[in-house]
Amino acid sequence: MEDSLVKIGSVLADIHGVSGRAMIEALIAGERDPHVLAGLAKGRARAQLGPLAESVPDSGGVSVVPAFTGLGSPWWDPGARGTILGLTRGAGRAQLARAVVESIAFSTRAMLDAMSDAASAPSVLRVDGGAAAMDLLLQLQSDQLGIPVARPRSIESTAVGAALLAGLAEGVWGSTDELAALWRLDAEFAPEADWALADAAYEAWLRTVERARGWA
Repeated sequence: MEDSLVKIGSVLADIHGVSGRAMIEALIAGERDPHVLAGLAKGRARAQLGPLAESVPDSGGVSVVPAFTGLGSPWWDPGARGTILGLTRGAGRAQLARAVVESIAFSTRAMLDAMSDAASAPSVLRVDGGAAAMDLLLQLQSDQLGIPVARPRSIESTAVGAALLAGLAEGVWGSTDELAALWRLDAEFAPEADWALADAAYEAWLRTVERARGWA
């Protein structure tokens, strides 16, 4: 098994800034404890992921499903497992990084598609959190959803939200409407990709999802 992971370990090691041997051991250990791999995505690797993914025009056929602890909405499959498909000799760290970022955009589309069956589709997607700092991710999300994606000036919405709710409780603001008015736009990303190509990429990723399901 270890020999079969050498290629993957070497590529992932370049992304995460750890030794190839350590990454291979983490891949093996990840079968028992998925948090081992999740922890490697912190720190320096997080800042490198966006620029690395932007350095190539596509993933070169590589597809990633980061189901380290199963799949949530809309599949709800705790037996799914992290999957990487489409690796070739031409696949390097940039292609894998691109596939990881693409997987986030595809997951967003899957959730909104499921929501659209029960509610009206949004006209714009407002995003937050650390990943929202990646322009490439937001552009990919816009291309996949066919609507604008808006990033606020402050992307740390958990901390800001807690402070705003505390202020609301203490009377600093009088209503949730006042809180909503505090939101400020930093950047907006409009769809640019050809829809047929974006849709084909999404369908290819869904095939990877099917292969990732039911492993446990």
